[in-house]
This record gives sequence, structure tokens and C-alpha cells, in this order.
Amino acid sequence: MSKNLNNAAMRNVAICAVAVGSLWLGAGQALAADPVSFQFGVASQYVGKGLGKSDEEPSVSGEVTLSNGGFYGRLFASTADLPQGSDAEILTTLGYRTTVAGYGLDMHVINRDLPGTRPGIDANYTEFEVDASRRFGPVSTRFRVNYTADGFAASEEAWWVEIQGGVSLDSKTKATAAIADRSAENGNDYRAWNVGVKRKLDDRFALDVRWYDTDEHRFGDRYDGRLVAALTLAL
Repeated sequence: MSKNLNNAAMRNVAICAVAVGSLWLGAGQALAADPVSFQFGVASQYVGKGLGKSDEEPSVSGEVTLSNGGFYGRLFASTADLPQGSDAEILTTLGYRTTVAGYGLDMHVINRDLPGTRPGIDANYTEFEVDASRRFGPVSTRFRVNYTADGFAASEEAWWVEIQGGVSLDSKTKATAAIADRSAENGNDYRAWNVGVKRKLDDRFALDVRWYDTDEHRFGDRYDGRLVAALTLAL
């Protein structure tokens, strides 16, 4: 058992090095662009759409974003550990941000790839996502709709609908909570939620501590509740 765990840990470290190294290479080539931003992070677990995606092991991630007016492109990579063999997740996003009638709109297309997935399993798919956000007094809100026509593995058409609310506790600390509904053809339907606090430690570092849970623990460990701490560095 310990040998398998050590092998998994070594594999994740190797994936991390490749992912972060690739992002730094992309960063070096993109320095002429304005503006460009980078973010690197380490978390006690990797979570996506409310589910554990790193087999309760720590994960590392890197992200680079290029913006031009309302348009932007983003490359994100994280270590992962999924039952289908995936040991990383890479998201390439193209989007546009604007404001309509007082609402912030963020419309984007995401290509999601999961390297290491066993042969014969569909591990690359496209998602279409729209965020609408607005502040009501001290409360910030965001409504998200995510759709894919052909999802991961055996999943086909799938929807993720989420609403999030947040309030600033002080100039550096914000508490947020979200609830979402997941429905998927040939996949598991469930409801997920999270609640947590994010604090800026300084101009670059931030710490997020959050509880994630779902209403379908019977589907397996990935659907159980979990407390996750994530430290990020923004450049």
C-alpha cells in the first residue's frame, strides 16, 4: 500500500513540475503582452464541481491569463488523481467580459483535458459557461450556467447551475457560499455546496479555507464532505 502511495506521490510531483514549468515557459513568451497575470497555488486537495479530484491528496496548480480589453485567454493546469487514471487537469479558456444593465457578464468557452486517462475513455471535451454578477449593497452575487454536449468518460449532455453570494468581513477578508445543481446524461446527478473564507495575506498571497459537500455520499468518497485549504500566489 505504501509503495503505491509513494508511486502516486512521485507521479503527481512530476506532473506538477511539467505543468508549472510549461506555464513559466508560456509566461516568458507572453511578457510582451499587456496585461498578463500569473497565479500559482497549492491546496490540501483539488476540487472541481464540488467533487474531490485528487484522491484526498495535496495538489499544485498554475495559471496564466492574457487580457485585451474585454477579451481574455487563460491556461490553467493542476495535478489530479481520478478513478479513470487521470493524473492532471488542463483547462484552456477563451472569454469576453462586459457590463449590461448593471450586471457583469463573463462568457467563455473552456477546453478541458485530463492527461493520463486510460485509453478508450473520452478525456477531452468542451464546455460553454456564462457568469452574471452584481452587487446588492454589501452582498456580491454570481449566477453561473455551464453546459457541455459531451462530457467526461461516459457522461454526455450535462449542466451545472450555480448561485454564489459573498460579503466582505474586512478590507482583506471575504466570506462566500455557493450552491449548485449538477445533471448529466449517463452520469450522476447531485447537488453541491460550499462555504468558506478567503483572506489576502499581503499583495500577492491569499489563503482560502472552505468546506465542500454534496447530497449524494452514496456515489463514493469523491462526493463526501471535505475541508480544503488553498494558498495562492498572484504575480
